[in-house]
Amino acid sequence: MADIPGPVSVLVVDDEEPIRNALKKFLVQQQFEVYAAGSGDEALQQLQRHKIALMLCDIRMPGTSGIDLVPQALEIEPELAILMLTAVNDATSAALCMQRGALDYLTKPIELADLGRAIQRALKRREMLLENQQLNRWLKEEVTTRTAELQIERQKLERISVATLEALVNALEAKDPYMRGHSARVADFSASLAAQLGLPEEDVELVRHAGRLHDIGKIGTREAVMNKQGPLTPEEFEHIKQHVIIGSQILSPLAHLGNIIGAVRTHHERWDGSGYPDGLRGEEIPVGGRIIGAAEVYDALTTSRPYQEKMTPEQAVGRMADLAGTVLDPKVYDALAMIVSRRQTLVFLDEEVGPA
Repeated sequence: MADIPGPVSVLVVDDEEPIRNALKKFLVQQQFEVYAAGSGDEALQQLQRHKIALMLCDIRMPGTSGIDLVPQALEIEPELAILMLTAVNDATSAALCMQRGALDYLTKPIELADLGRAIQRALKRREMLLENQQLNRWLKEEVTTRTAELQIERQKLERISVATLEALVNALEAKDPYMRGHSARVADFSASLAAQLGLPEEDVELVRHAGRLHDIGKIGTREAVMNKQGPLTPEEFEHIKQHVIIGSQILSPLAHLGNIIGAVRTHHERWDGSGYPDGLRGEEIPVGGRIIGAAEVYDALTTSRPYQEKMTPEQAVGRMADLAGTVLDPKVYDALAMIVSRRQTLVFLDEEVGPA
């Protein structure tokens, strides 16, 4: 980057040394200059000593938490790009960090390719902000300068509005131990699917955000129906089907979300036309809806539910093979099978170790 001489500097903040070392190794391989901190206070000291472009930060740490660290870090280095790393149980907190100025968050375990894309995306957004600031310094006319400032402010408000909705979804899911973290997991897996399918980077991120918001319409679903253990009655099923319509209605005033709204509305459509709410068939279904629909099935099969034992990833792929061409887009299924078969992950949260 033109504004930073030499390699780009990245600060890794996590209280667990094995995690810091794993991240440092990956980032050094990516030609970054890497600093590390084991606490929020140490991170603030590093920011005062060095010119840091990007901070990778865990949510849960003793002392200063990630939520509190974000505004303090930005006060020291206003141009800092911040990327949060979080367990699915802390996705609500990660969304709050975005409200306070973080650019994005990833949930653990994190795929190396996904982490690399997120870092490059965050640095690119930082570079764009720096260019806008430089442009403002060059511009002499007050009206033009004010227009640029308003554009930056609008983008900030748009990011905060989405982060607020994501926090709402995560808080809703946190009430149910079987659904906790569902949308965050679906979002990250959907983004991996989109990248595997060769979608442009911008579309990959649209799919990720649509995944985080795909169940926001369940705010309008009766709690008794949401938490029912047995099979739903026809009336209850019709009621729960409304969540895709309610979700798209909640999001519709936010014009900047664009294709995200279509993906939210159509994630229960089926390749053979038997889905809802509109009975769309094949490629009539937006690709985001097809991707999220497949990621939802995979997540349902591979997480514990009251009515079934969770499957291994390989078992889930085998079960989903029967759905390709009927429920699922065959190309999306092929991408999913490919990801599961060769997935190389950097695991921060191991079930045997427990949460950090």
